[in-house]
Amino acid sequence: PASSMGDLAQAVRDVFSSKTPIKIIGTRHGEKLYESLLSREEMARAQDLDEYYRVPADDRDLNYNKYFVEGETKVSAVEDYTSHNTIRLNVDRVKALLMKLDFIQDELNA
Repeated sequence: PASSMGDLAQAVRDVFSSKTPIKIIGTRHGEKLYESLLSREEMARAQDLDEYYRVPADDRDLNYNKYFVEGETKVSAVEDYTSHNTIRLNVDRVKALLMKLDFIQDELNA
């Protein structure tokens, strides 16, 4: 799953009962809107194991005619797996994940 930075900031603020305001400063030069998790080629051979994807090593030979003359349609049929097209967590779900972390619990109990 993925989260926006705004939802993550709000969840941390809520977990620690902070009154510190969240300042939105906008996108900085070179900043990405989402992260690529698996490329289209990796997704074409990935095994979905529910909690994660297993991507076997690329063991194709260098017989380029096989890929450029005959083509491989499997890669064209899937899209990249990114933080933009995966499950997006809301603030409550981010807080639930944060509460499972030992260092968060240690800080709350300190």
